[in-house]
Amino acid sequence: MEYIASSKAPSALGPYSQAIKVGDFIYTSGQIGLDTQGVLAEGLEAQAKQVLNNLSAVLQEGGSDLGHVVKTTIFLANMEDFAKVNAIYADFFGEHKPARSTVAVKTLPLNALIEIEVVAIQTKV
Repeated sequence: MEYIASSKAPSALGPYSQAIKVGDFIYTSGQIGLDTQGVLAEGLEAQAKQVLNNLSAVLQEGGSDLGHVVKTTIFLANMEDFAKVNAIYADFFGEHKPARSTVAVKTLPLNALIEIEVVAIQTKV
């Protein structure tokens, strides 16, 4: 087991890691739309893009990328944002379509509007 930490993504808000690599798999913690200074982006679209950029940075640190994600879980503060998130998600993933779950939750950390976690395959040693 190896802990993964990227300076290009925000530090964990609590006692957990940005990601952990086990074998050839990378399991990320959920990312919200914080920048590296700890500032939450304004609005759903900006937060969703920041989340995906954060996940990309963490995966790159672990030797992978969004193109090797096998599963995502999206947590939304409002399920009415589903279509907006789908459009942004599609821009980041392109033709790659990992398995996915999307759930609505009552509250996210720092009152974020979206949180995403992923499982990816390591591609670089």
